[in-house]
Amino acid sequence: MYPSFTGSARRPRQVNLSGRNTNPFATTAASKQSASAPTTQHTLAHAQAERVQRYQERLRPPAARNIQRSWRGYLSRRQTRARWRQEWDVREASFGPADTTPYKNEQDCLDQIRLLVHFASPQNRSDGERLMIFAKRYANPSWPASSAALSDNWTFPLLRLAKLTISMLASFKSRSNQDLNVLLDLLSTVAATIPQQLAPYSEYYFEALRAVASDSEGSYSLSTSNRGHWVDAVIALLRPALPKAEHAYRGFVSQILRVAAIPVATLQRISHACRAQDLALAMASLLSFAPLNGSLHKTNREQLLWLVAYFIYFHRTANPSQAGSGDALYVRILSRYISILAADIALRIDHTTNATTELEDESTSASASIPPFPPFVRHELLGLISQEHISGLLAKAATPGDSESEELTVKSEQAAELAVYALTLLRAFPRKGDEIRMWLYFGSTSRRETKRGPPMPAMKYYYEAASQTVVYKLIRSDPNYAIPLLNPRSRRRANVLALSDRDEQWQVILLFLELYPIVLKVMDDEDFLSGAISTDSSETWTRRSALALDQVKDLTIFLKHLAFSMYWNAPEIAGVEEPENRSSIAAYFSGDITALSDNHPDGRPVRSQDTTIAGLSWMTLSYMRGMVTGLLRMIYERDSRRRFLASDHWLMTQWFEMDRFVPAVVQEEEEKHKIQDSYGAEGEGEAEDLEDEIEEEEVHDILVGTQRTQQVRNIERLRRQQKKASRRKYLEAVTPRLEILQNMPFFIPFSTRVQAFRQFVTLDQLRRRRTTDPDLWRFDMMSSNPTHMGRHKATVHRDSIFDDAFEQYYSLGEGLKEPIQIAFVDQFDTVEEGIDGGGVTKEFLTSVTNEAFNSMNGLDMFVENDQHLLYPNPTALDERKELLRQAGETEGSPTYNESTRDLLRRFEFMGRIIGKCLYEGILVDIHFAPFFLLKWALTGGPNSASRESSYHGNLNDLRDLDEALYQGLLQLKNYPGDVENMGLTFEVTDTLFPTDRPSSYHPSQAPIPLTRELINNGSNIPVTNKNRLVYITNIARHRLSVQPYHQTSAFLRGLGTIIDPAWLSMFNQHELQTLISGTDSAPDMADLRRNTLYGGLYVIGDDGLEHRTIQLFWSVVLALDVEDKMKLIKFVTSTPRAPLLGFGNLNPKFSIRDGGNDQTRLPTTSTCVNLLKLPVYRDKSVLRERLLYSIRSGAGFNLS
Repeated sequence: MYPSFTGSARRPRQVNLSGRNTNPFATTAASKQSASAPTTQHTLAHAQAERVQRYQERLRPPAARNIQRSWRGYLSRRQTRARWRQEWDVREASFGPADTTPYKNEQDCLDQIRLLVHFASPQNRSDGERLMIFAKRYANPSWPASSAALSDNWTFPLLRLAKLTISMLASFKSRSNQDLNVLLDLLSTVAATIPQQLAPYSEYYFEALRAVASDSEGSYSLSTSNRGHWVDAVIALLRPALPKAEHAYRGFVSQILRVAAIPVATLQRISHACRAQDLALAMASLLSFAPLNGSLHKTNREQLLWLVAYFIYFHRTANPSQAGSGDALYVRILSRYISILAADIALRIDHTTNATTELEDESTSASASIPPFPPFVRHELLGLISQEHISGLLAKAATPGDSESEELTVKSEQAAELAVYALTLLRAFPRKGDEIRMWLYFGSTSRRETKRGPPMPAMKYYYEAASQTVVYKLIRSDPNYAIPLLNPRSRRRANVLALSDRDEQWQVILLFLELYPIVLKVMDDEDFLSGAISTDSSETWTRRSALALDQVKDLTIFLKHLAFSMYWNAPEIAGVEEPENRSSIAAYFSGDITALSDNHPDGRPVRSQDTTIAGLSWMTLSYMRGMVTGLLRMIYERDSRRRFLASDHWLMTQWFEMDRFVPAVVQEEEEKHKIQDSYGAEGEGEAEDLEDEIEEEEVHDILVGTQRTQQVRNIERLRRQQKKASRRKYLEAVTPRLEILQNMPFFIPFSTRVQAFRQFVTLDQLRRRRTTDPDLWRFDMMSSNPTHMGRHKATVHRDSIFDDAFEQYYSLGEGLKEPIQIAFVDQFDTVEEGIDGGGVTKEFLTSVTNEAFNSMNGLDMFVENDQHLLYPNPTALDERKELLRQAGETEGSPTYNESTRDLLRRFEFMGRIIGKCLYEGILVDIHFAPFFLLKWALTGGPNSASRESSYHGNLNDLRDLDEALYQGLLQLKNYPGDVENMGLTFEVTDTLFPTDRPSSYHPSQAPIPLTRELINNGSNIPVTNKNRLVYITNIARHRLSVQPYHQTSAFLRGLGTIIDPAWLSMFNQHELQTLISGTDSAPDMADLRRNTLYGGLYVIGDDGLEHRTIQLFWSVVLALDVEDKMKLIKFVTSTPRAPLLGFGNLNPKFSIRDGGNDQTRLPTTSTCVNLLKLPVYRDKSVLRERLLYSIRSGAGFNLS
């Protein structure tokens, strides 16, 4: 019975037409079937075999006839060729010796050519000999071969003769140099006779010449005796001016320019015969006929490098009559080729050796497998970034049109071409980026700002070109326009602009965004603020390049809208992500060095899944966002230093719901931590990246390993980078407010950012402690983990607070965020008893900062500038090393290394202490230099702002470090004479004072000079009028970034341990100082009164009325001037400034309690708990007199 009954128990009939046995239990082996019992399959197979046999029998007779016919034809042709050879030999013998006797007349020569090309074969050696004989007779000077071209009946035979010669050259083997010269001379003569007919076959023509000139590796290998004849054959097809000369040049480019290491003398002869315009057209056609991209093999890329180098050489050494022709085309084509090779150039341009050793450190091992550029290629490529080349192209290309409308069109096209070229150079030469930007900055155009004014600087030229684009105007009017302009696939306003026009306009804008930071770096505030149209050519170039303030304002609006949209609408702009590129690790093992070296202009790896901008494959959305953010912050920092824009100009509150901004951004911060936790091992990867960075900073820690070890490390690092990039991209999508707050905090009011900062700290405390109450945390630790609690207890002596704190608390690391317990020991070794309600911690932190940051305490870790503002001692590490050398310690010894590390650990601990003050909301009266505070917001940890917006020292920041040096460099920048007469070179001398107690230094102690080169071979490079801005930039970079690098990095590392660097990036340098020490504004005493706690007799009773003395106190305080009010605040809290969010956020609270009834007693304080001990005064005048005496004396406990 079947499961589904259809009404009939009969099995249905099964019809099988396939011939296969469908029974699974039947025997299937052919060996088990009976040979005497044929099956259906046997019958079908036999029938098919018979059919095939009959078909083959039908084909056999026609095939035999075809073979016989072909064989008879072959025999006939062979016999005919043999007869022709015999006839040709007889005729040649009748003419006499080939070396001395020419043909009798033109007809005899033509007949011999026709006969020769009919029977000659490259595979027949005797035919080669006959061609040699003909070539000698044809090339005889007594024979007027050039006149043969006058008759049309010569054209086809000569063309066939040229093809025959080309074929002979292609198969030329084991012949003498003399025979090769004969064939080359014949080919050059024929090519000069019929160049137009031979031009379409230039590919085969030059392929044969390449074959005889290069070895198996593709390098030029011709002997000296052959080179002249070979060059004649090359230029024979290049010299004539043909209607379509690019056909001839196309073969020359694709074949001859692939040969490596052609001698310069040979190139000179070829260059004199070449026409730059036709060569450029051939280079352009090569791109369209044979696409060149990253899929080329490594050998082809090597040939492409030589091709580009030769192209640069030929354009530079072109015939003087053609010099300068086709510059626009040259720029356009070179941009394409350089963009293809940019990764190779960036990776190899600075490598000059290929030596390897068995054991190498990490940097050597990473570069050992990278082949260096040949000297010729390197020389030609470096010539692209010379000042003369860049400035010359800019001056030639930026030419005005005949009319205003034509000038605007020409200007837009020329600006786009130059923009692509300049951006390509920046990508291909990332380590030379500042130099390229500097030469572009120094360039001028043939356009003039006024009819009789000087030439327009390149900076203004590009600003005008950028500001007149539709892209610029649209984004300036509305941030939402940035979405379709950055991502054409977006559905929002998709038809705003044509794709080609959009790319060209973006290219102009991007170049301006690359160049303008150079202006901000080298331009002092006076030059910046005086920007206007220049009519006086005697003004400095820097001042002439300055934009007018209304232009700067307009530019900031555009940048604000663009940056806002790139963060707020990041998912929509990025579009659908492409699959993650998983071929990178495979490419690593395959040895393809370009697969892992696709870099940004500053050297950072490009992620293939990033959205590209302006049709440039390497200009990704993430790089552009960092560039825009960095430039916007540079302008904002200058405005923060010297106001030139309205205070509300930077705000973009209209795009946010400000009433719920803080809760929303706190929720995003919490979401960010959840995402980080969900990635699991990602945190470990970041920690490993940070450890790698620390190891690189410690110059004595050298990692030694084999190449295999480095491969494993690189693969692991690549894996972490990919995972981190994926997480970063997701965070940008889900935390837009947080991204804006951390990268462009000036969009949000300062008070809102302070609230968000305190909420972030509270959120972090809850995540770590599950409570914000220190006492509850201590109680929980004592019951659950007393050992862990013991690590937070310390005993410190008042005469060595910093050293004791460092010894006992450095090992805590991030654990310093938790509440700590301090026991002070006085000068008599007696422990000061007390209960820590927050006051002892405040006194501890205040005491540690006072001792650590006091420049006269002998630690010499921080020093003051002329305004008594603190910054890390830039020579501290060098002085420590010099002391160790004087003590007899050798560099690299355990004692030497430990001592230098100990100094950096102390800087790190000082950063943690400041971070602890910020974390707990404790104000300290410490004032840092603005340039040092600027580094807090821009650097300091893996979660800080992107690298493009990180700190770069500039001339204006140098003023906060050394006023005298700033003024000296300012005079150098504006010096009207010849700077070279000053005798300066690109080196700097630091002065060391290696004493145990620098405060005890006296003039008899000789300082030690330490000279360093600012650039490679800087001691031999003089400072001139052309490179003085480069010198000033390098001096500022050395003093602000390089010299104090290790000390600053250690401090910021410690600060970042306690305070997330992303939180610090929400504030500028002045706002950070306010976070540390409070606001500079007059204290709000009414707010202080509302938030004051009372104790003892002054406790407010049930009636809600204040004590009589308290009423007198507030009447006196409210009548004080601002200076005395601030002195009162400092008298009680140890800092004269009010908390950022008012006295309600003062920790501990401001308190007043009675101090006895003695009317002669002075008010005293306990600053550790912000407590004022006020005697019960009965008279207002007495209270005022005693209070003023106390607060103006600057004393506290000693007046008790």
